[in-house]
Amino acid sequence: MTERLTSPATRVEPVTEELHGHTIVDPYRWLEDDESPETRAWVDAQNAYTRRVLDASPSRAHIRARLETLLSIGDISAPVMRGERAFFLRREGHENQPKLYLREGDSERVLLDPNQESAEGTTALDWWYPSPDGKLVAFGYSQDGNEESVLQVLDVERGTLLTERIDRTRFCSIAWLPDASGFYYTRYPQPGEVPPGEERYHRKVFLHRLGDDPAADPLVFGDGLPAEAQPHVHLSRDGRWLIVTVSHGWARADLYLYDRTRPDAGFVPVLVGEEALVEGFVHRDRLFLLTNLNAPRYRLLAVDPERPERENWQNVIAEPEEARIEQVVPVGDRLVVQTLVRATSRLTLHDLDGRPLSTIDLPGMGTVSGLNAESEGERAYFRFESFTVPPTVFACHAASGQVTEWAAVKAPIDPAAYTTEQVWYRSADGTRVSMFIVARAGTPRDGSAPALLTGYGGFNISRTPLFDRRMFFWLEQGGVYALPNLRGGGEYGEEWHRAGMREHKQNVFDDFIAAAEYLIAEGYTRPERLAILGGSNGGLLVGAAMTQRPDLFRAVVCQVPLLDMLRYHRFLIARLWIPEYGSADDPEQFAYLYAYSPYHRVVDGTPYPAVLLTTATSDTRVAPLHARKMAARLQAATGSDRPVLLRVETAAGHGAGKPLGKQIAEQTDIWTFVCDQLGVSVA
Repeated sequence: MTERLTSPATRVEPVTEELHGHTIVDPYRWLEDDESPETRAWVDAQNAYTRRVLDASPSRAHIRARLETLLSIGDISAPVMRGERAFFLRREGHENQPKLYLREGDSERVLLDPNQESAEGTTALDWWYPSPDGKLVAFGYSQDGNEESVLQVLDVERGTLLTERIDRTRFCSIAWLPDASGFYYTRYPQPGEVPPGEERYHRKVFLHRLGDDPAADPLVFGDGLPAEAQPHVHLSRDGRWLIVTVSHGWARADLYLYDRTRPDAGFVPVLVGEEALVEGFVHRDRLFLLTNLNAPRYRLLAVDPERPERENWQNVIAEPEEARIEQVVPVGDRLVVQTLVRATSRLTLHDLDGRPLSTIDLPGMGTVSGLNAESEGERAYFRFESFTVPPTVFACHAASGQVTEWAAVKAPIDPAAYTTEQVWYRSADGTRVSMFIVARAGTPRDGSAPALLTGYGGFNISRTPLFDRRMFFWLEQGGVYALPNLRGGGEYGEEWHRAGMREHKQNVFDDFIAAAEYLIAEGYTRPERLAILGGSNGGLLVGAAMTQRPDLFRAVVCQVPLLDMLRYHRFLIARLWIPEYGSADDPEQFAYLYAYSPYHRVVDGTPYPAVLLTTATSDTRVAPLHARKMAARLQAATGSDRPVLLRVETAAGHGAGKPLGKQIAEQTDIWTFVCDQLGVSVA
C-alpha cells in the first residue's frame, strides 16, 4: 500500500479549554464545521488519497466481483398478517432496496418499490404499518440515508396514495384506529417551534384522522416530557386501550395507559420512574407487562387494565434462571415466548397463565427475528437465520406448535463447509465472556490464519448469529471470523448491559481486548494477521481498543464512529445517548470519558495499526466530525508507515437504507484494505 507520507497535510489550530481542572487541547476543532469550504476541500483531498491507496491494490477487482455475487443474495422479512393478507419485505438479486409485497392466497404483488423513487437507489423505506383491515399502509420514505422520514398512506386496493404527507416522522411509531379512520403517531417539532438545534428532540404523540390537515392534529401525549424522551404507541385490538411507552435511554422506560372510553381519566402511570425497562400489550382484557423490574433477565406480569396498580400485578412467567426473555406475542389462547440462551434464540409456547406447553423446533443455533402474530389469529410468524443458514421464514400453528416453512432465501452456500463454535474466555476482571468463532472447515490453529474480530457492546443490543453475506468472502480466503458477546450488550440480561454502561464502559474494551488475546493464545491467529472492525458504538469500541492496545492489531476498520467522547453529546441526536455514556459536562462522568476517549488517547510517535475510518455526509445519528478529527490526529501522530485512511461517502447516512450498489462499493474498499494489510492473497 501507499506509504503514510503521501497523506494530505492538515492544518493544526489548537483550541484549549479547561474542563473540571484538566487542560484539554483540541488541534482539529476546525474540522467540526461541516459547511466550511476548508473542511470540504480537506475531505476531498482525503477521499482522493484513500482512492489512490485502495485502487492500487491488485486484489481489488477480484474482491469486488466476489462481493457483488455474495451481496446479491436476496433477503426477506417475516410477514405482518392482516386477516389473509401478508405484508412483507423482500429484496432480490441486484435490487438496491427491498420492496414491500402483499401476498394473498397464491398471488402476490408489489405495493411499494423504493427503487422506482430514485435512479441511484437512495430512497429507502424506513418503516411501514398496515391498517387492521389490511386496506391501507402508513409508511415512511427518506432520502440519501438521512432517515428523515415523510409519512404517507397507501390505498392497497387502488395502489394510490392518499393526500397525507406528514414530515418530521423520523423513526415513527404508529397505532391505527380499529376502523382505519386514522392513527396515533409520533412526530418531531417544526423549525421555530423549539430553539435551533432542538428539532430532533421533543418527540410527541398526535392523533391524525385521514383527510385532516396534519398541522391541526391534536396533541395526545408528550407535554412536560424531557426533550430527550422517546414515546412509542400501541393500541389494543378493540381500540379501547392506548399504551404509551416512553424510553429514557436504553436502560429505563415508563409505561402509561389511556382508556379511550373514559377520556377524562387521562393517562394512568402503570410503571413510571423506575430504573427498568417495560413494554406492554392488552390481550383478552388483561394488560401484560414484559419488564426487567427486579428481574434483570425479564419476567412477564399481568393485571386488569382497569386496576393497573402495582399491588394488583400477577406473575405470569417468572424470570428464567439462564435465559433472557426477549419478546412475548399473544396468539389466541397461547403466548409465544422468545428467549435468548447463551446468545442464541429459543421459542416456547405457553398458555395465557404462563404455564409452559411446548418448545417450538428451530433449525439450529441461530437467531429469531420479526416474531409477530395477529392476537386472535391462529399462527405466529418469525424469521430464522444463523451464521451459515440463510434467512428462512416460518409459520407456527399456535394450538399445535407445528412449524411450516413460509418462505426462504436461496443461497449457494454449503453450511457443512464451515464450522461454528462458541467459546468462553475470561476478561481482565475475571468475568467469563462468550464468543462465536466461524471458520472454513480445516482452518489451521497454528497462528497462521488471518482473523477478523468484531463487536458492539452497548445499548442493550444483543449480537447473535446472523447470515452475514460479507463474511463468506472472508471465510473463503481462509479467514477466521470472531464475534464476542461483550458487556454492554443485552445477551445476558440487564446486569450484563449495565456492566458496560457509563462508568463501567472500560469493561467493554477489556472484554474485546481479551477476545483478541484469546484468539492469539489459542492459535486462531497472531497480531500481524488480526484485524478489528466495528461501526457506530462499535466504532468507539475499535477506536478504544486501538488506542489502548495498538500492538495487538494489524488493521482497524472504524465505521461511522464516536471518538471524541468529551464533545459527542453536542451534535445531532447524541443527547439521547447520555444515559448510556454519560456527559463530560458532569465532573464525575468527565473523568471516565476522558480516560478512554479515543481521540484524546492518541499518543504521538506510537506505531498504530493501519486504519480505515468511514463516515457519510447524510449521517444524522453520529456526526461525521468524529471520523474527520480522528483521521487527522492519527495521520499526524502515528509512528508507523501503515496508512490512515478516511472514506467519506456522499448521499449516504449511518447505514440504514444504504442501496446495494453503495454497499458493494463500501465493502470492496473495506475488504481490499483488510486483505492488503493482513497479507491475504485473493484469487
